[in-house]
Amino acid sequence: MALYELFSQPVERGYRAGLCSKAALFLLLATALTYIPPLLVAFRSHGFWLKRSSYEEQPTVRFQHQVLLLALLGPERGGFLAWSTFPAFNRLQGDHLRVPLVSRMSTFVMQSMAFLQSSFAIPGSQLYVNGDLRLQQKQPLSYDGLDVRYNVSVINGTSPFAYDYDLTHIVAAYQERNITTILTDPNPIWLVGRAAEAPFVINAVIRYPVEVISYLPGFWEIIKFAWIQYVSILLIFLWVFERIKRFVFQNQVVTTIPVTAMPQGELYKQHLS
Repeated sequence: MALYELFSQPVERGYRAGLCSKAALFLLLATALTYIPPLLVAFRSHGFWLKRSSYEEQPTVRFQHQVLLLALLGPERGGFLAWSTFPAFNRLQGDHLRVPLVSRMSTFVMQSMAFLQSSFAIPGSQLYVNGDLRLQQKQPLSYDGLDVRYNVSVINGTSPFAYDYDLTHIVAAYQERNITTILTDPNPIWLVGRAAEAPFVINAVIRYPVEVISYLPGFWEIIKFAWIQYVSILLIFLWVFERIKRFVFQNQVVTTIPVTAMPQGELYKQHLS
């Protein structure tokens, strides 16, 4: 009668030795070389800890309707004209004050500033500006919580002092912020041909593109990033040292006592016999 293998199971073989033996020392050394070098390799790759991350977001904006305008006149006329939405500033201008007609067509949500400076040698009827208001970060944001440190007006509109409305002071104080906005590629176009009684028009088209915002990651995000690197390298070391340990113990490179672990049924039959 022909016999066929209907079922099989692996036989586990153990190797016994004392805790102060060469085999125990080898196993301790192999374990250390398995788990510690992957950590060193991942750390020395200059990317183990996640120090900064980023995400994309479309900013929501609302126009604050705050303007400070200075127009320098030509050499033949001398002086300047000024106007702002701050009554205290307007009271300081005297005969230089001119009240324009402001058309409000866009919205802003940030307490920030779009600074534009332009000059031309000939009289004009309109200044056309078309640019992107981009976010500039000198330091990353926090990964959670509400940050309102810059939720204040760029210009102190309640101040009665002329110093607070000086453009040099305003721009310098604004640049001290860690988070600012800048009007990039404004491409100012000076249009000529204005009638005697026609107003001078400033036509500004400001776009708000999607921004890449950098932030400091939290603890668990840092651990998740580091853990993936460590485990990916550790798997290679586990595979290599498992075969090294199998070779060392099977070939008795270090002295041990092999012990075969039999299935429970086989062990019961031996006891009966």
